[in-house]
Amino acid sequence: MRGVQIPKPGGKGVRQLGIPTVVDRLVQQAVLQVLEPIFDPNFSESSYGFRPGRGAHQALRQASQYVGEEGRIFVVDLDLEKFFDRVQHDVLMARVGRKVRDQRLLALIGRFLRAGMMQNGVCVRREEGTPQGGPLSPLLANILLEDLDKELEKRGHRFCRYADDCNIYVKSEASGQRVMTSVTGFLEQRLKLKVNRQKSAVGHVSERKFLGHRLLTGGELGVAPQESGKAERHLAATEQP
Repeated sequence: MRGVQIPKPGGKGVRQLGIPTVVDRLVQQAVLQVLEPIFDPNFSESSYGFRPGRGAHQALRQASQYVGEEGRIFVVDLDLEKFFDRVQHDVLMARVGRKVRDQRLLALIGRFLRAGMMQNGVCVRREEGTPQGGPLSPLLANILLEDLDKELEKRGHRFCRYADDCNIYVKSEASGQRVMTSVTGFLEQRLKLKVNRQKSAVGHVSERKFLGHRLLTGGELGVAPQESGKAERHLAATEQP
């Protein structure tokens, strides 16, 4: 893959992309078209990112309903640190293998995951991560995080997840703190992902952003767009027809 780094909004570091060759992109798209109908129907209704017919608009509407109709005015805002760069291949492949039995296809996906990255003229070996930039990466991310969705549903939580952005809506700050502790333990122990303690927090919905928006609870319920531009990218660039 060709390694490309793009700046994050507000000068907050860079985002690592991995761009596959033309042939690999074609093969990944073919694999995606076979696997998506197998996995997507069983994904959570609260998962909105990179799925056919779903997107950021629906996620924001659902979040607004949790706040306005159920009075869940506190949010557990989870941030996964460098999620796409730190996915453990064995953990991910175990979840793909739950529904894919063809060893040739499993081996092919494994080769895509382990493909070296050409960065500044040097090929860097990769042993973790599913870099953004290829057609298959978003589906693999949702397959891995499906375990999180099912765990939250089992616990009866109200939540919205858009790729690695996950907000859980609760009725009190104390409840939110308990949820933050238990869910962080699940993510780090079961899925081997790292929660960014500095960016994750429990707070009033008006104080936290989801997909670049803040939810409003005073008067008519709505969303207040932020200046970062993140919302526009989610709403315009990543949604699928």
